[in-house]
Amino acid sequence: MRNLFNFIGFQLVWVSSVWGAASGMWWLGPLAVLLFMAAHFGFGQAAKSDLRLIGWAVLIGALVDSVFAFSGMLRYASPVPLTWLAPVWILSMWVSFALTLNHSLGWMRGRLGIQVAFGAVGGPLAYWIAERAWGAVTFGTSLPIVILSLAIAWGIVTPLLLYLANHKDSEAPH
Repeated sequence: MRNLFNFIGFQLVWVSSVWGAASGMWWLGPLAVLLFMAAHFGFGQAAKSDLRLIGWAVLIGALVDSVFAFSGMLRYASPVPLTWLAPVWILSMWVSFALTLNHSLGWMRGRLGIQVAFGAVGGPLAYWIAERAWGAVTFGTSLPIVILSLAIAWGIVTPLLLYLANHKDSEAPH
């Protein structure tokens, strides 16, 4: 049951972040992730390992989404703090994604092929939905190039974060 609530919490943060950004309310994602974190840690989830994983996910996510923003491949609605950096609302989604890796997405552990496929399909799909349905992201180049680039990035990042989730002794970035 905790995994179901974990998954639902992640989805609520995603919708709040994307809808908020598209509506000019960039702060809605950070607010949603704070509520998700309060509920997550309130249920006594693995606080120390999840906090480490959040540190890694925010660092990696900031790098990945800033590269996409800086290159002009993706343009984010509500680009707070700067248009060429990953916006705060995107980082909120990275935090919530990190909170699923030891819980509702923990079933992928030890299944590298599934991890790569999940990231390579799920990552681009999330951006495509955010672009087409909500207008929270604009693709700055052709759809195939953006989707392929996102698939490569997420096909690497998802297994990397799951690897870090499996190695709970890994130090989080400072």
